[in-house]
Amino acid sequence: MEILSLPFMQRALLAALLSGLIAPAIGTFIVQRRMSLLGDGLGHVAIMGVGLALMTGWAPLPVAVVTAVAGAVTVELLRQHGKASGDLGLAILFYGGLASGVLMAGVAGQGAGGLSAFLFGSLTSVSEGDIALIVALAVIILALTIGLAPRLFAVSVDEDYSRVLGIRVKALNLLVVVLAAITVTVSMRTVGLLLISALMVIPVATSQQIFIGFTTSFFGAMGVGVVAAVGGTIGSFYLDTATGATIVVTAILLLGLSWVFGRWTRRSARFIPYVEDHGHSHTYRQAEAHDDSFAHTPGVKVIQHGDHLDYVHDGHRHALHGDHYDEH
Repeated sequence: MEILSLPFMQRALLAALLSGLIAPAIGTFIVQRRMSLLGDGLGHVAIMGVGLALMTGWAPLPVAVVTAVAGAVTVELLRQHGKASGDLGLAILFYGGLASGVLMAGVAGQGAGGLSAFLFGSLTSVSEGDIALIVALAVIILALTIGLAPRLFAVSVDEDYSRVLGIRVKALNLLVVVLAAITVTVSMRTVGLLLISALMVIPVATSQQIFIGFTTSFFGAMGVGVVAAVGGTIGSFYLDTATGATIVVTAILLLGLSWVFGRWTRRSARFIPYVEDHGHSHTYRQAEAHDDSFAHTPGVKVIQHGDHLDYVHDGHRHALHGDHYDEH
């Protein structure tokens, strides 16, 4: 293929592949914590790092990584110590980071136009030095998110019960925002700082429409992210469009397809044939809906069960299954 013979496209596709893997990986835990806009806030504070790099002549990627991590740590520490709410911290990231980044880019003589490649992604902006740093950081992010996935999931679902289990909740919460900050800056060359949050959230939502259970949804989201990122990068090359926008639109199209597929599978599952060991076939109708408010009640007992958590309510265990809870 012609596209693979171009050195800049080889670098762009590799960067897109890694972004498609790491963004949904950390995005799974961000969505579970109901902080889907965290990526937007971190993207805006990373703009400040890019503006600083343009003003000083330093390499943009390392400066943006350090700036975004510092901002993420500050907001998380403020949240943990009750000095500011999560929404307030995100607002500070949004407006302070964006304003200071544009201001410093203007001082550097490039203005807002100089930030365009970082805001929306650019195929030609990925250098060999960037690739080396992106690969190293992506390997670290994948190793931590996959290796600590059960603990990160437990903390995301119920912090209080995780403390009872002896899990270091504060440290893992801090780790999540730091990894999210690194993910945002690593992906700024391909997806762009203003759109990377979509790649962290949309593949997760897509995977949850198709797969059941944390493990399958986790890796499914990574697969969807890779398809969207690589497919969008190839599409932007042939359509001559902005890379980040093409990737996000591709992800949204995949979400739409998964929604249709999910509705079809849920409808067909209303009558599920089951064959017992002695060979007789039976058909069971899906049980009526039950109140699932117990899952959101503070203090409800939670038990680790394989790759998911069971909620203990009314003497029975309940496990999340798609858009409802199964009792067992």
